[in-house]
Amino acid sequence: MNTSTNNQFREQALQDQFGSKIAARLSQASAEVPHDISERLRVARQQAVAQRKKLQPVLASHINVQNGTATLNFGNERIGLWARFASILPLIALLVGLVAINIIQDDDRANELAEVDAALLTDDLPPSAYTDPGFTQFLRVSKEQAQ
Repeated sequence: MNTSTNNQFREQALQDQFGSKIAARLSQASAEVPHDISERLRVARQQAVAQRKKLQPVLASHINVQNGTATLNFGNERIGLWARFASILPLIALLVGLVAINIIQDDDRANELAEVDAALLTDDLPPSAYTDPGFTQFLRVSKEQAQ
């Protein structure tokens, strides 16, 4: 943890050093710029420096390690009502989709069975003929006659 903190401070120091060099170059070139523009640039620089001073690094308050995974807690994280609802919403959508698929498949299967039943009942043969052992012979003969 100390090495990551040191790296953060070293990186911040490099950024501050780079910003100081840019500010020095802008100050040198400001002599060539008209007065009103130079004043606006000076105010913008002051605002940028003030904004940079307000930024504080956020450090993790606790590190959880479990089953080979690590998570960082920042202390003030609380899951609100909307976040909980948003996390449950995909599960609800999945369940609704599965129920809809089940209903559609059941309806399709019922329609297929109804079509088969209607075809059996309106056919030339009585339903008992389909269970007769000679039914295959009947199908062959009717097929030959049709050709």
